[in-house]
Amino acid sequence: MRIRWPRRVFAQVLLVQVVLTTGVITLATGLFLAPLSSQLDQQAMRQALSIAQTTAATPGLAHDLVTTRPSVGGPVQEEAERIRRATGALYIVVMDTRGVRWSHTDAGRIGRHVSTDPSVALSGREIMQIDRGTLGRSARAKVPLYGDDGRLVGAVSVGIAYDSVRERLLATVPVLLLYAGAALGVGVLAALLVSRRLQRRTHGLAFADISALLDEREAMLHGIREGVIALDARGRVRLLNDEAQRLLGLGPDATGRALDELLPPGRTTDLLAGRVVGTDLLTVSGTRVLVANRMPTGDGGAVATLRDRTELERLGRELDSTHGLLDALRAQDHEHANRLHTLLGLLELGLYDEAVDFVGEVADAQRASAEQVAERVRDPLLSALLVGKSAIAAERGMALSVSPATLLPDRVVDPRDLVTVLGNLIDNALDAAGSLVEVELRAEGTTAVLRVSDDGPGVPPEARERIFAEGWTTKRSPAHRGRGLGLALVRRLAERYGGMARVTARAGGGAVFTVVLPEALADAELTTAASTASAAPAPAPAPAPAGGTR
Repeated sequence: MRIRWPRRVFAQVLLVQVVLTTGVITLATGLFLAPLSSQLDQQAMRQALSIAQTTAATPGLAHDLVTTRPSVGGPVQEEAERIRRATGALYIVVMDTRGVRWSHTDAGRIGRHVSTDPSVALSGREIMQIDRGTLGRSARAKVPLYGDDGRLVGAVSVGIAYDSVRERLLATVPVLLLYAGAALGVGVLAALLVSRRLQRRTHGLAFADISALLDEREAMLHGIREGVIALDARGRVRLLNDEAQRLLGLGPDATGRALDELLPPGRTTDLLAGRVVGTDLLTVSGTRVLVANRMPTGDGGAVATLRDRTELERLGRELDSTHGLLDALRAQDHEHANRLHTLLGLLELGLYDEAVDFVGEVADAQRASAEQVAERVRDPLLSALLVGKSAIAAERGMALSVSPATLLPDRVVDPRDLVTVLGNLIDNALDAAGSLVEVELRAEGTTAVLRVSDDGPGVPPEARERIFAEGWTTKRSPAHRGRGLGLALVRRLAERYGGMARVTARAGGGAVFTVVLPEALADAELTTAASTASAAPAPAPAPAPAGGTR
């Protein structure tokens, strides 16, 4: 019958633990019993030696041995038998220097020569041994017997029945086995408890299932396009997939380190650590807009997922801008229709000169507004943004003006960053303003300073820091994207340049947002030198040598 190895993890662990416990206890019992027999032999021989020494030291025994004849009723036999009965020895034999017995348990052997060699004891030395004599196998000892004058007159031989030694050994075995069985029972019970706990923790899976699950988990975690980060109960990272490393800017060495050591203080760290709760929470990590969700685990840790929403957020903002431009174009369409109707009326009335003047005034007004922006803001992307936002403001019944202090040369290193900052500030100002939004752009060396003010309700002092936090907003979120990210992106962009973003109160009511971007402009001297070099004529070619070239 073939024995099948169990598949479940807990069953395998239980079986292994039971086998190991049984083996250890069996080995320990064997190691204990093996020297026990030798120890009992030594103990019996030492007992025999002690009895022999005591007998040899009995007063008058040596004198009786020398002065009397060996007999059953002699004093040597009586004394030896008294000591034997008192000590429980198998025999006590007193012999003379010839090896003739003067005492023995069997009275018929008195006067005969001993059955074992007495030469060692008769030479003055003590001896212990396990040997077989006339009374069978025994643990025996032999010691010399000296007279009062110190002369060797004989020897004393004492034997302890070996059956008693074996009985003591056998009597020890049941007790030992009882303790071993109790230890085995405790070990099996402990193994059973550990296995049951392991069964609950592994959900009754087999080793092959666990291996397959681990392989599938690794493939899934590193294959999905969502960031996954697992934390233990102490807030340390215990798992981090490739996408999470990319989104958070972490390396593979982040595993095992505390979350607060890896990420700077902010909303992203608070979301992952569980200090901010909710579902589908927006946060900004670097220049990326992320959607975070956190789920606690049974051991006190948590698993957080991160989705990159940067492109969706950008598309949402472009959609908002497109809607605004459509509204502005729609308003301009109405305005142009009204002007065309006016022009048509003038022509039908024959007022040709008035019609010419009317067209000139409209064209001059539009041209003057665009030229004014282009003269003060030399970068084409920024000036186009201001013209477009002016049309949106006009459609809303507001006025977007460019401050007279505005002067931004065409030395912007990355116009797209300034477009992001200025566009977010103007959008927020248009949402909050009553009727006026003012924009100021100026250069201070290589530093660009952007300032947008409005005549809205302003920002309370206690909210002037929170307003730059991710997800903080007082507006209702549109269906296609979340709110509370524009100013957070502005601050992150300013910090990336080494600058700052702040909000203060406007004189007369409202808010003033100021963003300082160091090194956002190219150096003026380098720009001038580059322009001069590009405008200089190319050097004339060197004259050809005489005879021409080949």
